[in-house]
Amino acid sequence: MQNIEVAWIFNELADLIELKEDDFFKTRAYRQAARTLAHLEQPLEELSRRGQLSKIPGIGRAIESKIKEILETGTLKKHQELLREIPPGVLEIKQLPSIGPKRARALMQELGVTNLQDLEDAVKDRRVRKLKGFSAKLEWDILNGIEMVRNRQGRTRLSVAREMAEELTSFISLLPGVKAVETAGSTRRWKETVGDLDIIAGAENPEILLAALASHPRVKEVINKGDNRIEVMTWWGIAVDLSVVTPAEFIPAWHRATGSKTHYLILQEIAKYKGLKLNHRGIETQEGKVVDLTSEADIYRSLGMEYIPPELRENRGEIEAATGQGLPKIISGEDIKGDLHIHTTWSDSAMEIKDVVNKCLEKGYSYAAITDHSRSLKVANGLELERVLEQHQLIRQMNTSLKDFTLLTGVEMDILPDGSMDFPDELLEQTDVVIASVHTGFRQSKQDLTKRFTRAMENPNVDIIAHMTGRVLGRRESYELDVEALIEMAAKTDTVLEINASPDRLDLNEEHTRMAKEAGAKLAINTDAHDVRRLDEMVYGLSVARRAWLAPGDVINTLEINDLREVLS
Repeated sequence: MQNIEVAWIFNELADLIELKEDDFFKTRAYRQAARTLAHLEQPLEELSRRGQLSKIPGIGRAIESKIKEILETGTLKKHQELLREIPPGVLEIKQLPSIGPKRARALMQELGVTNLQDLEDAVKDRRVRKLKGFSAKLEWDILNGIEMVRNRQGRTRLSVAREMAEELTSFISLLPGVKAVETAGSTRRWKETVGDLDIIAGAENPEILLAALASHPRVKEVINKGDNRIEVMTWWGIAVDLSVVTPAEFIPAWHRATGSKTHYLILQEIAKYKGLKLNHRGIETQEGKVVDLTSEADIYRSLGMEYIPPELRENRGEIEAATGQGLPKIISGEDIKGDLHIHTTWSDSAMEIKDVVNKCLEKGYSYAAITDHSRSLKVANGLELERVLEQHQLIRQMNTSLKDFTLLTGVEMDILPDGSMDFPDELLEQTDVVIASVHTGFRQSKQDLTKRFTRAMENPNVDIIAHMTGRVLGRRESYELDVEALIEMAAKTDTVLEINASPDRLDLNEEHTRMAKEAGAKLAINTDAHDVRRLDEMVYGLSVARRAWLAPGDVINTLEINDLREVLS
């Protein structure tokens, strides 16, 4: 039995225990054992014959006896007992993106959900969002995940591809002999949807990596396999292509696999013009000497260019800029000072206000806006006028005890079908951040919907227009809107347009973001978070901004709090 097979049994045993009883110490011990065993270079069967299992770091007597049982019988009694005890459908639910063992256990214990159909019914009945740690936004993720598992085809949202990439690259990095492993392709270029997942690894023995990936629990079937490459289909419906090169070839191979194809072909032409050759082995001189590469920056430097970040490698002027006037300083995560679109338990979120504060402090932010839904959105527990005033008073009180951090009062206010606001101007005038958005009446004509947004922009109390085109990737197309006219109106009225960082929205998209920058409209990148995890989704909004070549000065939540207040006043 291969080491990796033993490791998988311990990993799944940890999941099963977490599903049944959530014994922290047991699950931690089994997961650590799985990582240790996967990383061993010597076969466990050989170590067992020599009586050296106890010498493996971190392996105590209890786990040693379980390893022996697996090696002798091919199975583990405790593992098999739990597999019989826990419904198979719960294990399938556990595998869904954004779920995992803890949430699967909560669904099973609190809602009686034991298979995908139960889960789909619970989501459609809006029962899932009522559980602690769940939200309406997570319900969207669950439906997307169920649909993805059932269909196993088409393109996948970037966030799902990156979640899979992180799991697989972390796993591969533990295997013996692996010197480097990274994600490549459109996932690394942060495209909003991904056709398949490309992974490049540097190791001397490809077979170990290829065999390990083929046996990974996420893998449904092997599509193709060669000497140093394997393509598999996962249970999530994402195809994964792993290529293994020598450690010396890793940097040029990773660069080539990142793409885009057009960007790479032009680099090859530039190399040829300079008397060089660029390929997956690196850069060669006319004399056949291979240039020593320590990073991708060395590739561009050898071609007389600045380093080009992966998000810009689309042949949209980045090569000319890198060889001529210079690339602009595009925005990065370090530039973001706060998040201006966040929901709490006051409406339809799983977060208390204090949770928002703690997470934002952890992220190093200096401010955040609490923007719960307005009264007309009953399905999201929209706030009546009295509750908004009560919440704003609470926020002002909380600010008196906060140091180096500011909570801003706010509201995500519905733009009603006639274009009027859901709250009176008297309230909006005293609110720090007023977001206007559309959640109903999607089927209005293009002219009427455009007028509806225009009227909101003309209201001097409206600061930000959120997720303007209304799309939900893979589930709902954009509204019929004159986007170009609305961008021009936003620039004229100084209304900020939002890049909604939620991976199922990414709205504005990169094309509209680029148009907004060119028109001189202000922009904000917000998470629209409904649970603590989603406050980390700022990176997806940043990916849109970076692909659109935004600089820090184009985005208002890169400003310090006093400058931000001036923009919003």
